[in-house]
Amino acid sequence: MASSRRDILTSASGAAALLALSRGASAQAYPSRPVKWVVGYAPAGGNDIVARLMGQWLSERTGQQFIVENRPGAATNIATEYVANAAPDGYTLLLLGVAGAINATYYDNLSFNFIRDIAPIAGIMSIPLYVAVNPALPVKALPELIAYGKAHRGKVNMGSAGIGSVGHLAGELFNLMTGTDLVHVPYRGNGPALAALLGGEVQVVFPTPPSSIEFIRTGKLRGLATTGAARADALPDMPTVAEFVPGYETSAWYGIGGPHGIPADVVDRIGREIDAGLADPRMRKRFAELGGAPMKLAPAEFRKLIADETEKWARVIRKANIKPS
Repeated sequence: MASSRRDILTSASGAAALLALSRGASAQAYPSRPVKWVVGYAPAGGNDIVARLMGQWLSERTGQQFIVENRPGAATNIATEYVANAAPDGYTLLLLGVAGAINATYYDNLSFNFIRDIAPIAGIMSIPLYVAVNPALPVKALPELIAYGKAHRGKVNMGSAGIGSVGHLAGELFNLMTGTDLVHVPYRGNGPALAALLGGEVQVVFPTPPSSIEFIRTGKLRGLATTGAARADALPDMPTVAEFVPGYETSAWYGIGGPHGIPADVVDRIGREIDAGLADPRMRKRFAELGGAPMKLAPAEFRKLIADETEKWARVIRKANIKPS
């Protein structure tokens, strides 16, 4: 009997050791095949560029291809639903962005819960918006736009990339915090909205830096302020909105996540490589060229950002009574 008991203990010990060895080998092996990184936008946009930059970095660091797969539509909901229903093995990932936090309230019939069903892995980049006006508008500083907007309520048009876009909500938050009444005019993307601003169809747009910075630098548009928490390195003389409207802040942000239940060792591996990329001078330079800055966040920190942003935009959507078209 004693011999049998020893055999059982020896066998159990060996199995435990084999399991530990297997787990260690699994952690070292990831990724052992190509990884699909899903982006909820069409190719060539800012979101796609960020994913391809970091995807190339991850491919070089891990020896496996991180392949960007574009699944545009429904304000990123198609891509998010696809990843939420994927196997949580680390081989299907999602480019996370502020749209996910907005959509949680903006849409009331989603088949997934962004906070519950998507696991944040690491932050990548934060990018502010600008407050840009057509030079024909008789304002040269943000306080003048606020005064003009109050004096001409309902007569100043604000273009955006579409209802529920971050540029739209940035403008609605501006209305709520300043008492202005900029009238929203949605377009099908940032390009058409900026074309309308350049042509004078609308007077104000809250665009991202990549799409607007050259227009501002050349004087074709007048940049009044940046919506970030601090002045932008790309245009250091441009004030923040918060310098005149305390507490105002709006940023687009990007990160990487996967389906709920993704293994901790996979999260750790991806997170380490992302953090290494954010510290690389070449990557930081490319982010600066896009008008953004590295956003290093551990999973718990990233989850808090998503929760905070979801709550923030929920308040704006409800107060401004924004509904899907």
